[in-house]
Amino acid sequence: MIELLLVGIGSGNPDHLTRQAVRALNAADLILIPRKGEEKAELAALRRRICAAVIDNPATRYAEFDLPVRDPSIADYGARVAAWHDAIAAVWKDTILAEIGPSGRVGLLVWGDPSLYDSTLRIAERAGRELPMTVTVIPGITSLQALTAAHAIPVNEIGAPFAVTTGRQLREAGWPAGIDTVAVMLDGDCSFLTLKGRGLHIWWGAYVGMAEEILVAGPLDAVAEEIVETRARARAAHGWIMDIYILRRG
Repeated sequence: MIELLLVGIGSGNPDHLTRQAVRALNAADLILIPRKGEEKAELAALRRRICAAVIDNPATRYAEFDLPVRDPSIADYGARVAAWHDAIAAVWKDTILAEIGPSGRVGLLVWGDPSLYDSTLRIAERAGRELPMTVTVIPGITSLQALTAAHAIPVNEIGAPFAVTTGRQLREAGWPAGIDTVAVMLDGDCSFLTLKGRGLHIWWGAYVGMAEEILVAGPLDAVAEEIVETRARARAAHGWIMDIYILRRG
């Protein structure tokens, strides 16, 4: 039986790992490190640096694998993502069996938290259909927590709800009803541009909690273009970007 350890690593700053996360990584027989192509090679390097900083178990092995990409020929978004998850699960299974066989502890470092806007648990469920396994989740600092800490703001107003959504949902479904504060994740298209002129305030951050951290805040109409330009420069410089923002009405 495989015990899969899904370890939340926050932004990738080793200081953000919990003691539970460090113990789990040191208990792993195998650490899986996905590669996302040459453009995002720094992401695999970050995972390796985290492991080097916190793992002192000489028996721990490491296995890198190429992460499958989404098939653009599948028109339906849901079907495209499902097929992608199936492909990733198959690579996990094959890599685990090739490295340690059908039993042992396998660690996988997950940006942020494995339970908030992340599909690792869904992929694990697929992998478990072919390779018997248990799944243990070690929570991490979410990008939303890191963002509010970096800007020193509470995410909610007194007694008020807030919504967490994606850029796609914000564009296609619009502003959630009955909500004044929205946290937006997974937005590669700067969907906030569609909301200019509505009197919103934005708190934006990229690489939050890391040495490369960039923060911008202010009235959306005043800072939207600055965020777009800053984001483009940062992505070009690093080959990848992780960003998140909060929008508030009034």
